[in-house]
Amino acid sequence: MSVVSSVLVPYTSYLRVYEPLAAFAEPERSHWARYAERPVLPTAQDELRRSLADLVPTPPVGVPVHESGDAFVAELYGVVCVCPWRTRLRGWLALEELGGMFPANVLDSLLPEVVRGQAQADHERWRRRNPDARPWIRTTVWQVPVRWFVLFRDEEREYLAADGEGGEPVLRYRTPMVEARRRLARGLRTLRENVTGGPLVDGLVEVGRWLEEFHPHSLVELDYGGLVHALSAAQLAGDRSAADVAEGLAALGNGDAEGAGEAYARLAERWRAVRDRQFTN
Repeated sequence: MSVVSSVLVPYTSYLRVYEPLAAFAEPERSHWARYAERPVLPTAQDELRRSLADLVPTPPVGVPVHESGDAFVAELYGVVCVCPWRTRLRGWLALEELGGMFPANVLDSLLPEVVRGQAQADHERWRRRNPDARPWIRTTVWQVPVRWFVLFRDEEREYLAADGEGGEPVLRYRTPMVEARRRLARGLRTLRENVTGGPLVDGLVEVGRWLEEFHPHSLVELDYGGLVHALSAAQLAGDRSAADVAEGLAALGNGDAEGAGEAYARLAERWRAVRDRQFTN
């Protein structure tokens, strides 16, 4: 779990990549093969609880001392795929972003300067030994970025009410990597042909570079995670954000600026209402 997620949980969403065992070199491949055969595997709630435990000590543990040996497991066309947690790496990456999120006095109360400095030094030493490392999981708080929805279609949406996994509601999308890359390329082409740059274009380029780091037979997942606690059951059941994004891009590609604007307005209003909740008591 990242530092940012630990501070702002539980309202965190996730973009994950599950790679087939063939993508891993030995001995890690054998480790994940044995791991996937366990009768009981940890869930996202287990990962969340472990990250919260790091906030109890004084000073809090900003980044785990040791890398996690856990992963999420899924199947794609009968092939076992794993998404390593890599909580230590994600913690370091989140720590780099933390400075821009809080004033200095608030930041010092969350993670003292000496803790941040030690974590940064540890990361620099680790990065010199692992220059090509990248996380399998991306997180954001109080929203799902529009660029993430571009990778999915409405028919890939899975919604389980409160009696679902672990007793918690679940809202997620899953798609093969080849589809995610194809949709991202099409969406990027449509935007570049009809819009002059902008944050959505830049965001899609960045996500595309990240996806290229993984095995082509991977599974890509968008998980609303803790955001299910910020939305009512009716809002979750009626959320069709991926459909709105697909509709907007299709309209834009057909020269229908009005239709694209309507789809974007629905999406913007839905997520503005969610983000506004972070400022309520």
